[in-house]
Amino acid sequence: MSFAVGLAAVAVFALLAPALQFMARARAWPLGPVTLLAIATVVSHGFGVMLGILFVPQLQYWDAASIFGFCVMAYVFAFGAVYKSVSLGILLSLVDRPDRRAPLSEIADGQVPDLFRGRIGNLVDGGLVERTDSHFAATAAGRNMAGHVGRLRRAFGIGDTSLYDFSD
Repeated sequence: MSFAVGLAAVAVFALLAPALQFMARARAWPLGPVTLLAIATVVSHGFGVMLGILFVPQLQYWDAASIFGFCVMAYVFAFGAVYKSVSLGILLSLVDRPDRRAPLSEIADGQVPDLFRGRIGNLVDGGLVERTDSHFAATAAGRNMAGHVGRLRRAFGIGDTSLYDFSD
């Protein structure tokens, strides 16, 4: 029964997470998608715990939590893979065209600047970067974040790799 409680919490999460994303877009909530996933996780996990406490006399919390955690992590990984993927954005824009193709120059000139403007906007909005004249500079919070990220990269053995390594 504990596994069933975990699965019930997963079902609530699977309904709540996309509903929150939809409501956030429709009502222009200032919460980001990852924050909404965290809210859906906490609420649905809380629901599962309460369900288990009320209806399962011998609730094995970790059995329920393991099922819930595994399924939610699978959802989050899938969500992350399609959320702001540059490659998928290019693919979707090609598929939406009548002839299903575009020259590289059009892709680079049309999509890449918008992508980078959006990303720099996120950094500015997050207080990690500030605009100074025609340049951008890392704020104290940005430098602090970069230090944390650098330490995490070294801890995970990632090093100085980049998704956008154009040195070749």
